[in-house]
Amino acid sequence: RRRTPSRATTGGAPPSDGWGKVVLIAHSIGRTQTKVDPSIGRAAQGQFAEASNGCAGARPSWTTIVQVFVLGIDPGLSRCGYGAVRATAKGPRAQAIGVIRTSPSDELPQRLAELQRELRALIDELRPDVVAVERIFFQNNVRTAMSVGQASGLAMAEAVAAGCEVTQYSPNEVKLAVTGDGAADKKQVQTMVQRLLGLATPPKPADAADAAALALCHLAHAPARARLAAATAGRSLR
Repeated sequence: RRRTPSRATTGGAPPSDGWGKVVLIAHSIGRTQTKVDPSIGRAAQGQFAEASNGCAGARPSWTTIVQVFVLGIDPGLSRCGYGAVRATAKGPRAQAIGVIRTSPSDELPQRLAELQRELRALIDELRPDVVAVERIFFQNNVRTAMSVGQASGLAMAEAVAAGCEVTQYSPNEVKLAVTGDGAADKKQVQTMVQRLLGLATPPKPADAADAAALALCHLAHAPARARLAAATAGRSLR
């Protein structure tokens, strides 16, 4: 029988003047998750603003941004990456980073049902304000494209059902926001995610790093989105 996936949680929040060190909790099937350990000290500040200079036309201001908790999802059927990042006045902080795995030996309906259960449980545990999902583009491998699309649909449906705002970003938008280069490779993304979140090591596998990068991308766009929403609301009241 399939082993019940781990339900590792983030535990207490990091101290107000520190950053979280992530500790990997590995499982062969189900969820591979990290949790915040408040024992590590402060990481360098201001790096994300510099890396995001080209995103949304301006650098994000962590001293004025409304605090937002974002769950990034890098959709996939064998490995679905997720990264939960909270915006604070002192910069972004990781709450949980990991992957949800399903067994390739199982039938497709079983795998989709398991992924759906895990996504639902993850969203229920973390309770994010926003779920950011990678936008799907055409791929040469049709089979892979279909499974990624199915996983993406499950993630968005579960997020909406839980009352979360859902946003989508293209891979190029994410790379530009996190590294400053829309053509960056996966290693560059992993390295910058490590720097921006103050992690002891680059998050692995790459699916987990990509998911955290999605959350960071949304936080880089959040100030402009908030200003647009406020302006739209103001016009509607006139």
